[in-house]
Amino acid sequence: MDSLLLAKAAVMGLVEGLTEFLPISSTGHLILAGALLGFDDDKAKVFDIAIQTGAIFAVIGVYWGKIHSIAKALRYQLEAQRFVLNVFIGFLPAVIFGLLFGNYIKAHLFTPWVVATTFIVGGLIILWAERRPPSSVRIRAVEDMRGRDALMVGLVQCLAMIPGTSRSGATIIGGMMLGLSRKAATDFSFFLAIPTLMGAGVYSLYKERALLSVEDIPMFATGLVVSFISAWICVRWLLKFIASHSFEIFAWYRIAFGLVVLGTASTGMVNWAP
Repeated sequence: MDSLLLAKAAVMGLVEGLTEFLPISSTGHLILAGALLGFDDDKAKVFDIAIQTGAIFAVIGVYWGKIHSIAKALRYQLEAQRFVLNVFIGFLPAVIFGLLFGNYIKAHLFTPWVVATTFIVGGLIILWAERRPPSSVRIRAVEDMRGRDALMVGLVQCLAMIPGTSRSGATIIGGMMLGLSRKAATDFSFFLAIPTLMGAGVYSLYKERALLSVEDIPMFATGLVVSFISAWICVRWLLKFIASHSFEIFAWYRIAFGLVVLGTASTGMVNWAP
């Protein structure tokens, strides 16, 4: 396979891994990176979704201790059973809304104006959420969540179907607005990402399988590996970062990036077609 294509796949994997779990929207960054690299055809769009799986394996690796302990206790421990049920409850709305509205959103909302608006509005919401009084926090750890909390976060996650919103941003900031601590919201966002993004990747590969061939394996493998490594580093960094910092820096970044999106739209340098 062409070494230049593999290099492009590596860059896209890096962008995916570094942006997937930060509240800054991996979609917008992948669109811009793909446009600059000339990596934005139909196969590239499938690639962008498929390499999310590499980032998910990074989350599984970082949280392996907790995942393993929950799996062992699942048959007899109520807390472990409730945790798994909460993840399932949080995941379910994305499945339903994705099947009902996914095609419509791709056809009508995948525009630079929507992406720029969601970037900027999302940044303003983060600033507002971070400046709330601390007394509004009622859930300190994911183990304290109930089914209603998981459902509400799952419904908020559906907002990420709007391009530029950011899945992690919606679930983390949405969770904080619903009363979760920053740590609890971040942890649940990561666990919720496992079925959500893995399901999206598998579904995309199956749906667009006619576009793919055996020759594409090196390209996809490169993107997956680089996505895994960069996401591993990013997740571990983020967990340390939130212990002593707010998300305000990401809010200002989102606002600035939204303005960049508007700039690229006005020059016509980016193909925003779904």
